[in-house]
Amino acid sequence: MAEQSEMKGAEEDLPPHIKDWSKHHVREWARKLNGVGETVAGKLFQQDICGPSLLLLNRTDLSEINVTFGPAKLLIHARDELVKIMKEEPTSSANQPGKPCKPYPFCRYHDTFRYLESSILDITESGASDLIEPCHEYKGFYNTPDDDKMSKFTAEVIRFAAACMNSRTNGTIHFGIGDTPDFSHGQVLGVVVQDKEAYAKELKKAIDGHFEHKHKEAAQKCIKPPRFVEVLNKNMTSSDKFVIEVDIVPESTICEENLYHTYTVDTRKARKKSKVKEMESQPSKCFLVRDGGSSSDLLKPTTSAKPKTEYNQFVDSVAQRSQLRKKAEEKHLSVIKSSTQGSRLSQMITGGSSSLDKSHFEQYVIVTNKSHSSQFESMGFLVELNPTAVLDFDPESTKHGLQCHFSQQSTVSVHLPARYKITEGVEDIANKLKLTRNTSWVCCNGGIEHEVPSDIDQWLMDKGASIRDVISFLCRKDVLPNKRFLVVFILLSTVSQKMDPLVETFSTFLQELRGTDQILCICDNENAFTSWRDLIESRCGINISGRCIYELSFAEVNGTILSLWSKNRRLSRFLPCGGGSKVLLEKKDERSLDTLEILCVNQCEGGNEDKIVIEENFYKGGKVSWWNFYFSEQPGSTPFIKRDKFDYMMETVLPDLCSLRKACVLLNLMHVPGCGGTTLAMHTLWAHRDRFRCAVLRNSNADFSEAADQVVKLLMYDHQEQVPRVPVLLMIDDFDEMEKVFDLQQLIEKECAQKKVKSKSAQVILLNCMRSESSELPEPTTDTVFIGNNLSEKEQRMFEEKLVEIEKTHKNADTFYGFMIMKKNFKSEYIQGVVHNTLKSFNMNQKPAQLLAVLVLLHVYCKGASLSVSLCEEFLGLQPKPFCGTIKVEDGFGKFSAFIAVCSVEGKVVFKAVKIIHSSIASNCLKELTKTHNVTKANIADFLLTTDKLYECTQGKDNLLQDVHHILVKRHYSAEEECKFSPLIQGIASETPGLEEMVLKNASIRFERDAIVSQLLARYYYLTKKDFSEAKFWADKAKDLSKDSSYIADTLAQVIKHELRNAIANYKEEPISPESLSTSLKLAQLAIEAFKEAQSLAKKESVQRLQVKTDNCPFNTAGCLGEIQVGVLVIDMLAKTPIFAFDNVRHDIMSQVLSGDVKLQNVAAKDPRNNKNRPYYAILRQFEDVLYNLKDRMKVNFDFLENFYVNLGSRFGMKDIREQVAQKELLRCFIVYAKLFCKTDSASQLRNKMMHDALKLHQSKQFLEKEKADTYSGILNCLSNDIPTEMMEKIARQYLFVCAPDHSPTTKERINFIYANVVLSCIKLESQQLRPYQDVVKFLCQVLREQIPLNDSLSLFFIAVVLLWPQLSGPDCRNLGRYISQMKTAYHAVMKEVYNGKSPIVHFLLGKKQGYERLVPIREMKKCIMVGQEQFAAMWGNGQIWKERKVEDLLCRVTGEVKRDFILADTCSPELKVEVAPMYRSQISGFAEGSKVSFFIGFSMRGPLALDIELKL
Repeated sequence: MAEQSEMKGAEEDLPPHIKDWSKHHVREWARKLNGVGETVAGKLFQQDICGPSLLLLNRTDLSEINVTFGPAKLLIHARDELVKIMKEEPTSSANQPGKPCKPYPFCRYHDTFRYLESSILDITESGASDLIEPCHEYKGFYNTPDDDKMSKFTAEVIRFAAACMNSRTNGTIHFGIGDTPDFSHGQVLGVVVQDKEAYAKELKKAIDGHFEHKHKEAAQKCIKPPRFVEVLNKNMTSSDKFVIEVDIVPESTICEENLYHTYTVDTRKARKKSKVKEMESQPSKCFLVRDGGSSSDLLKPTTSAKPKTEYNQFVDSVAQRSQLRKKAEEKHLSVIKSSTQGSRLSQMITGGSSSLDKSHFEQYVIVTNKSHSSQFESMGFLVELNPTAVLDFDPESTKHGLQCHFSQQSTVSVHLPARYKITEGVEDIANKLKLTRNTSWVCCNGGIEHEVPSDIDQWLMDKGASIRDVISFLCRKDVLPNKRFLVVFILLSTVSQKMDPLVETFSTFLQELRGTDQILCICDNENAFTSWRDLIESRCGINISGRCIYELSFAEVNGTILSLWSKNRRLSRFLPCGGGSKVLLEKKDERSLDTLEILCVNQCEGGNEDKIVIEENFYKGGKVSWWNFYFSEQPGSTPFIKRDKFDYMMETVLPDLCSLRKACVLLNLMHVPGCGGTTLAMHTLWAHRDRFRCAVLRNSNADFSEAADQVVKLLMYDHQEQVPRVPVLLMIDDFDEMEKVFDLQQLIEKECAQKKVKSKSAQVILLNCMRSESSELPEPTTDTVFIGNNLSEKEQRMFEEKLVEIEKTHKNADTFYGFMIMKKNFKSEYIQGVVHNTLKSFNMNQKPAQLLAVLVLLHVYCKGASLSVSLCEEFLGLQPKPFCGTIKVEDGFGKFSAFIAVCSVEGKVVFKAVKIIHSSIASNCLKELTKTHNVTKANIADFLLTTDKLYECTQGKDNLLQDVHHILVKRHYSAEEECKFSPLIQGIASETPGLEEMVLKNASIRFERDAIVSQLLARYYYLTKKDFSEAKFWADKAKDLSKDSSYIADTLAQVIKHELRNAIANYKEEPISPESLSTSLKLAQLAIEAFKEAQSLAKKESVQRLQVKTDNCPFNTAGCLGEIQVGVLVIDMLAKTPIFAFDNVRHDIMSQVLSGDVKLQNVAAKDPRNNKNRPYYAILRQFEDVLYNLKDRMKVNFDFLENFYVNLGSRFGMKDIREQVAQKELLRCFIVYAKLFCKTDSASQLRNKMMHDALKLHQSKQFLEKEKADTYSGILNCLSNDIPTEMMEKIARQYLFVCAPDHSPTTKERINFIYANVVLSCIKLESQQLRPYQDVVKFLCQVLREQIPLNDSLSLFFIAVVLLWPQLSGPDCRNLGRYISQMKTAYHAVMKEVYNGKSPIVHFLLGKKQGYERLVPIREMKKCIMVGQEQFAAMWGNGQIWKERKVEDLLCRVTGEVKRDFILADTCSPELKVEVAPMYRSQISGFAEGSKVSFFIGFSMRGPLALDIELKL
């Protein structure tokens, strides 16, 4: 079968019989055969092998022309197989007659019409009819040898043309159209044309040679140049064939009453011959006329008695024929169209508004077919419409068709229809397709990704189902807005067959949209329209004339649609460049930056937006738009209200930030919701639009990698070489966590580094507009501005003045609550009064009231929550129509409409939504509903969770589910109190105790497959209800749904831990009973195992996150803390047993057992109450593994967490409240641990005075452990936890004792001795306990020469790098580079599982002095500048700290040379250069290799870091 298909493929475009093949056909056939190739095909061509000779060839013949054995064998076999196939299939499938089609429009040359291979021209060969309608003659032209083709062509054209001119009829002769018996009459075959120009030249010569001299000029005018009409393959792809057509137009003004005789031979050639043979007779004349489907020569010799009778009669009728021709022409010209289709197009494409700026349709879907390059200049309107999707049936569209043209001017995502098949969430698919951001170009007949195009007859079977999937997807109410998108069929080629894919596509859209109101069809001629209308009527039974535009050319369509945009939309847009210059922002480039809304220098200019409507929306409480600022700058308007902080930001904050040497700096604008924070941020952008490249991040949940890439593209746009560049001022709004802000900042830094952007000054300023949970002024910082809900007197005056202007232009100013709340300075009495009056008629049984309640609840508990317009329309039964003037969604809320504003939401798809106008309105509505209407939070939450209609197929469904999920599970953390549940659940619990359980149960039904909701129920049951079996059920369910989550695993462990804690708390008997002990230890064992699993999963998660570069979620420490907490509970419980309960000696025994130093059988043997306590010993021995390892496991976890918290900080120095809470709990647990295991007055040891020295050593170690000074991280932590000087001195003294040579100190203890001295030097340099610097360095060098355990390598190499950094008259530092390398290796080995999402803490900086004083701890810098922790973190994060004079005086500025992505730092030793990593790679990204820089040096566990890098001039 494969072989047969190869045979068919090779002969697909060839004449059906081999005997009819020319040598060109043979060459083409041979070329396509596998294993034969170009060389052999060329040899056949050179030997003039045509079809008949191919049939006679044998292997001997082939060897004579030097064809080798292999190809010869293949060639003969292929020929024989082809002959066999042709016998079985008398006519090639490729040449089976196709469907009827119209001929190319007469006397046109630039139409996009093309023939489809094997289709049948539906006009037969004919004679004159009405003289204007052309007659036709067909010539197959496929058997003609190449050498004879031109003479055959010219002879036939001359013959046909003369006949038409004499008959005074228009006509067209077609070459490449088949006839019986080999083909159907009028079957399109096509001709391979090598040189089109040659045909035109030869025809011109032939006219001169065959017509009488006096008629040559007339003949040249009447015979039009040849037209070459492309022939498409059956699958709509291009072929190399054409139908050659020549039109004849014998206009009456040219032909008059002339007779046109022609010569049988070319008279020019005849004249040349006559010079040689004077006696040769002159060429004979012909007089040709049209006679039915052929031409007759009336001068042809006949046997008739009156040979010239017909000729004479014809000559006599010429005057009459000329008159008839003239009348026919006049009649034809009098048919002038008077069309109104331009205005109809304007109405239909805008839904009745006649303005695309205010179009009823929010989105457009285009359906189109085979295009022609001549049409492209008339397709500009497509780019401006920016269609959501284009269904393109041209398989060559991406190569040289409409898609190729469109993609040069706009952003396009090219897809196959299979991408639209619903295999996951609908909005997830739309998001991946970027459906409402880029134009999704759907190749409906292959042409990409190796998808083979289908013939028209086969398309429905091959691809019909997948296109139905696309159409069904686009017409879903949760994808495109219901009744607010228009499907435009643009027929670029005539649709003439009932099986054409466009007919099926129309039918599917008709069914999905339930009518034609959302369908518009455009074609550029009446023939195409008539064919389309008839096919649709036949297929669908409807007349679509009223939805078609066909009397306008595409140029007119283009002009009409473009004219429907305002001047503002048609204007070019500009970005600022240096020195006040501007650069054009191309439309394609702007659309490619689809995560950003770009504010241009000439934003809004030339606009004709409705000022009244825009201002009303803003003053009601809608989001401010650029138009509001623009209108306020127009003559006659009062200026836009400048908040007090506006000038401070403009004149102080932004200039300070711009001067920082960091690629991306942060400016936080913290604001109380509803007090104008977003407006102030946008006002700041508006005022800076000519000094910065301003943009707004469209969606706070965007892909930050993509956003960072686009921000840097905006920065570099059209001035890559220019330095300094105009910085980008990027506003980000509605971020719910600072961590996300830092993620974006870090990714922009990375992108700047990768793009080699120099950062001598800030390149990107992030204006982070973030809601504050508190109305109290936070600790002021250099990068934070706070806007509270209290206006100054100056601001109040400006609001008073603005109100006077508003009342002049707006009749309903009393309902502008957004403005009035601020004007009244947020007075609660005013807001309460407005809410009370508006909600008087509230009835929870009515749909508008239900929707309002839902919106209110969502707004209060979820920032920026909204409901999509399509959901509200469905729920309220508003029934939108696909044209302007239908009911507004706000009006559907009735009396509550004043509280509703329409907004645009950038989710997975972009959609229109409604929200509550103001936060104060929402919170007061919630109180009013409870107080006056007895509608509680629980009632609304229950309605929200149980009403299925809210979650039906409408836009924004995923957003709604996310918002509902958020209000159920999102907790607000604070350092003061533990927040167990989300504010909503806590609010319900306090307002209607007990009903929160019902709400949570309903939540578990709505989110049945959601692990976090199951986790929430588990937490509720173990924390609130103490129902541990139910809690375990939900925790197990969560675990089943999310097996690899450490957080879910931790919840299961927490259930067991809380059950254990609850059990111990409920044991009233003293001592505890053996049964209770057994139950508790079983629980403890299960809890420890569960927490260990959580720890293991946390490490796996952390390593996986490292591979996902953008996931900055930190290591989950809950499993480690949980295991420690279980240890504390076990200690509490064991203290209640008679074995360990009664005195200090018994307590020491417990310490020894839990340390694994004493076995239980030994304790039992020495226990005087052994018999009585036997049941306890029996139970304890069942859990020996747990008990003997308890101290070690607790210690491992304490040290692990200490190391984690001391060496790794949150990025950008921000406080993590959850970490603070965890550290507080860790301290509580450590006190319990230290009390049991770190006692320095152990009774058993005090009895044995003989062991004085060993006891003292033991006590010293116990003391160090008790003070958390037995690890290097614990000692380093003394720098930041305000340890008393005396305590630090005691620690140093104890280490001096422990490290005495006769005490055989471990490597770890000796390293800790060094740390203790370094830290003491930072706390009290003059301390008597401090060992001399040289002694400590000497001691360090001694340790470095020994074998170093892997566990101690990081701590050792860090302190080695710190102390051995080269200094004048300092120690030998030749190995410093090796130590740095080993430190980095150790850091990655030790910290790899935990450092994701964290930054290594800088413990010391390099100072200007010598010895210990060269090490400057962070605490010393804090003392210098005297600011709070928040302010210090901000200054450190944005680099302002390096501008402080006192800091500069304190630190040593080092020079170095840039090498790739690191710096080689100079040292006081000229031959020693040290590799230093920049804190921010972007600070060296734009510097050339070898650039000299200066910087400060910070020491972290990851290696030395270069801070505040500055180029040395």
